Amino acid sequence: MASSAAESRLTRLREALDGGRLLPVKRSLAALNPAEIADLLAALPWAERKLVWDMVAPEDDGEVLLHLPEGVRDNLMRDMDTDELVAAAGELDIDDLADFVEHLPETVAQQVMLALDADDRTRLESVLAFEPDTAGGLMNTDTVTVRPDVSLEVVQRYLRRRGDLPSHTDALFVVDRYGGYLGTLSLDKLLTRPEDHLVAQVMDRSREALPVTMKAREVSQRFQSSDLVSAPVVTPGDGRLVGRITIDDVVDVIRADAQHDWLSMAGLNQEEDLFAPVRPAARRRAVWLGINLVTAFAASYVVGQFEATITQIVALAVLMPVVASMGGIAGSQTLTLMIRGYALNQIGGGNTLWLLRKEILVALMNGVLWAVVVAIIAYFWFHSFMLALVVGMAMLANQAIAALVGVFVPVTLKKLGVDPALAGSVVLTTFTDVCGFFCLLGLGTLILM
Repeated sequence: MASSAAESRLTRLREALDGGRLLPVKRSLAALNPAEIADLLAALPWAERKLVWDMVAPEDDGEVLLHLPEGVRDNLMRDMDTDELVAAAGELDIDDLADFVEHLPETVAQQVMLALDADDRTRLESVLAFEPDTAGGLMNTDTVTVRPDVSLEVVQRYLRRRGDLPSHTDALFVVDRYGGYLGTLSLDKLLTRPEDHLVAQVMDRSREALPVTMKAREVSQRFQSSDLVSAPVVTPGDGRLVGRITIDDVVDVIRADAQHDWLSMAGLNQEEDLFAPVRPAARRRAVWLGINLVTAFAASYVVGQFEATITQIVALAVLMPVVASMGGIAGSQTLTLMIRGYALNQIGGGNTLWLLRKEILVALMNGVLWAVVVAIIAYFWFHSFMLALVVGMAMLANQAIAALVGVFVPVTLKKLGVDPALAGSVVLTTFTDVCGFFCLLGLGTLILM
């Protein structure tokens, strides 16, 4: 339903733009939240995107930019002047502002910092001190803390005087006199327990804090496994509370990770803009096309070594794509599962060999099944029992090889510090093509010649 609604909005917007009716477009944008506006902008060609962007309310500029894919955001920001960027930054919370500043030119980032008051500047600098993909880089320093030795009545009076709470506040953080994290006081306990109870009597000491150095992907896994809405962030060693992470920031991490994995498997990256100009788009993709060309020549070289066999037994050339394709699909299934396992931190601690045995057994079971099917088809097609035997054996061998490669390639790339999602599919395709051709043509030479 959400997808069809988005498509409907985009269709209406395109119709209004094509008809030159800009007032309905501006009204439509005013009714959308920043994330929805970002989705619309990302789905428009550059000329229309620029026109719509100029109609976005200035107070929404910062939020919209943060929700855009990196390539789209960079293109829009390139055409904005310094005053516009500073104004857009001024509408953001500290954690979002830290993300925003990371994408600004250094001179503009300095002006954004100067435009902040002293307190906000200090809070922003404390977030920027950490790597963007860590808990410290994700956190917001706007926390509400209470002491364990005060009553719930005192806490309630304090909150009423304060007047508001930061967004996504489901609990207050309990700290000692030195700012050390002790636990949480959930809002439901604050409102339902007797007012004369002390915070120490009703606080939850079991919620673990996240160290500032924890990787963003680990943070998202902690939120998913524990169903968190917010989590405290502390400095390692002394456990001093320095901020909190909320679910909206974690959703952004999960979405970015998923987008990265899918694009990487196609040899693309998060900077890729679907509606980018032709020249930069072609330049980014040319690298991986060149790498794929090298692997294709490797497969062609193997085929060339069996030229005499193919000349005499043309049927082998007809069946070559079948063997290579089935191996490639089987390997891709294993590779995808391995990449997913790494993304969820499920691989490690000595379970790699178990996974290898399991994938080989799966490959052998499927290999026997489809080897028999292909052999039967080859027999009725070419009326040769020995040819059917060769193609069946080649199919089974390539399925086993695909399973081995599907496991070992991501493991090896991970140890070398290379992203398996980015390079794994290219390496896998090379192995399954080369090995598939070699098995079929090699067996054909030994048995049929």
